[in-house]
Amino acid sequence: MPNPRRKRPTPNLASAPRRCPWAKGELLADYHDHEWGRPVHDDRRLFEFLILEGAQAGLSWECVLRKRAAYREAFNDFDPQLVARFTAKRIEKLLGHVGLIRNRRKLESAVQNARAFISVQEEFGSFDAWLWRYVDGRPWVRSPRLPSDVPTSDSLSSKLSGDLRGRGFSFVGSTICYSFMQATGIINDHLIDCHCHPTAWEAASDRPS
Repeated sequence: MPNPRRKRPTPNLASAPRRCPWAKGELLADYHDHEWGRPVHDDRRLFEFLILEGAQAGLSWECVLRKRAAYREAFNDFDPQLVARFTAKRIEKLLGHVGLIRNRRKLESAVQNARAFISVQEEFGSFDAWLWRYVDGRPWVRSPRLPSDVPTSDSLSSKLSGDLRGRGFSFVGSTICYSFMQATGIINDHLIDCHCHPTAWEAASDRPS
């Protein structure tokens, strides 16, 4: 699993292989190539994506990615144990942080979700163990041919949304949950002709060195 904090080479967009059409510009291309659709099993990274996906509501993912470093700093590198202890005074301070999406409900939701996240960890041993049961531990690899073939929600994301809400999470609607599953590799929605579709990875691994 690539480390998202490690400096990576800048994608060469001029000579790059075929990507999903939304991956325009260096920031999105880098995220697309190294993170989107790749399975995540680390609880802290799962918590990070859960909070960032909720913060995205009504905004673009590129906007969130540009603020990601500020979020990591402000949210103690997305340690749910620390975020769960944020006070109302801390929320007020975060509302003045120019690097964040300064929406009170979203910031309060992050703290609420940290507490709910910890409850899941305590019950199942890890959030990862609970989450990946939805797909029996194996990513759902789809093979859409066109961007229009990729849904914004489905029955699985609606089930996850309902279960998360029942456990006290907020900002976890079905559309947010679908994006979360794409981001963490539970669902792989790379287009069939994208160089990040698993068939392309398999073909690359089969080539002689």
